[in-house]
Amino acid sequence: MPLHTWLLYLAACIGLSLSPGPNGLLALTHGALHGHRKTLFTIFGGALGFVAVIAMSMFGIGALIQSSLTWLAVLKWAGGAYLVWLGIQVWRAPPIDLQAAPEAAVRSGGSMFWQGALSAGTNPKGILFFVAFLPQFMDARRSVFMQFLIMAGTFVATEVVTEFTLAVAADRVRPWLVRAGRRFNRLCGGIFMAIGAALPLRT
Repeated sequence: MPLHTWLLYLAACIGLSLSPGPNGLLALTHGALHGHRKTLFTIFGGALGFVAVIAMSMFGIGALIQSSLTWLAVLKWAGGAYLVWLGIQVWRAPPIDLQAAPEAAVRSGGSMFWQGALSAGTNPKGILFFVAFLPQFMDARRSVFMQFLIMAGTFVATEVVTEFTLAVAADRVRPWLVRAGRRFNRLCGGIFMAIGAALPLRT
């Protein structure tokens, strides 16, 4: 990939990472609940999910999604249902308690990892975006696999930095979140549920 093309792709990745999305919100929530170090499990899980989505988009499954209304509907409803379920879990989470920080961190890293992976990998809006976005930077004369490594690596690195920054910020405002109590969890959970409910209704 020529340098000028990669720089343009990098700029686009940064813009996408800074826009509101389920994984950024999840990193912010987990940063507040479990601390930014443990949220790395969530972030790297999301990175795995994004790599899978980019691979599907670049290696042909995206064409199936675009040509089949049935598969598109299945992905929309499955992704939306998962986000609604995730929102319910966040909504029902107990208020953040600094004194109970050790208990709050008991949740397994593996659970957080797969939550991040599923949040990224089951988002049909993300899949459709990459199907439309990635071909703009691909060169048919070059190896698809090498282009996949460069493009997936660039996007994932950008996303990891952005989400970790959100997690650190959330960890440092924990005293405010303690005062906000359950309202913070309900706000984040409500946003997740709204995103999940809206996805299947998009055309």
